[in-house]
Amino acid sequence: MAEKPKLSRQQMCDRLAMEFQDEWIVNLGVGMPTLCSNYVDPAKDIIFHSENGVIGFGPLAPEGQEDRHLVNASSQHVTVRPGMAIVHHADSFGLIRSGMVDVTVMGAYEVAENGDFANWRIPNRKGGGIGGAMDLAACAKRVFIAMEHITREGEPRLLERCKLPITAPGVVTLVATDLGLFEVTPQGFKLRENAPGWSPEEIQAQTGSKLIVSDDLRDLRMRD
Repeated sequence: MAEKPKLSRQQMCDRLAMEFQDEWIVNLGVGMPTLCSNYVDPAKDIIFHSENGVIGFGPLAPEGQEDRHLVNASSQHVTVRPGMAIVHHADSFGLIRSGMVDVTVMGAYEVAENGDFANWRIPNRKGGGIGGAMDLAACAKRVFIAMEHITREGEPRLLERCKLPITAPGVVTLVATDLGLFEVTPQGFKLRENAPGWSPEEIQAQTGSKLIVSDDLRDLRMRD
């Protein structure tokens, strides 16, 4: 029996980007979150921020139109928007630490139902280290997470409590996975939107925390 289709990474990031409000400063972390810049709402002016010092950039550059000097936090080539600025790395972090970032979108290994998240270290694996994620988690007004719902080994990433060293406690408000959109509430994870074709019971079976199902649960909103 074929496995049910899940949401693509771009669909997950599109859905988070729909939550961005006009004139927000939005930091996009390394990896999947950078895809959020591909979602363009003409009714909103979103200022995308990269910790390497590019502020106000546009979508990822199409193949063949890359400017090798213009990259985001994942070293992906991005496009120029009117008013875009390139600043010193220290100035970029000054903007973060001043509390001016309205939301940061990051990847994670795990998220707990109380809003804790872990994204910097897996024990017994090389790599990982304390970096800009700590500054962003502590200083951004909101933290959104984009990640796969389960690990390659089939273990859940939404948990009652994180098993890995946490990046920050109690800061996550919204999570998009390849199975749906989840809000962090005082009562736990609320399933707001599901991947098309997936029932709440099927999503619960792949989740390490009890889910609250929204009264107005619907299929995940997609790009027009």
